Amino acid sequence: MFCVIYRSSKRDQTYLYVEKKDDFSRVPEELMQGFGKPIFSMVVNLATREKLALADIERVREALAEQGYYLQVPPPTESLLNMHLQGSDK
Repeated sequence: MFCVIYRSSKRDQTYLYVEKKDDFSRVPEELMQGFGKPIFSMVVNLATREKLALADIERVREALAEQGYYLQVPPPTESLLNMHLQGSDK
């Protein structure tokens, strides 16, 4: 199973995985508007990989099979204020 990965032109560290190159027909229009112009990143063979760098490969496979795309968003950034407040409790 191959997939094509695009990075977002609007959102840093946000990637869209689709089944076929330049085929966004199964991706909701609202998502595409927020994602911006897709910038080709790479093609990956999911059948020959055991893991991906920042995404759960099984979730990617399932999402591609069920909905035709997978959206990878960056992990939430830790709040510096919360870190400071937790440090002051000690």
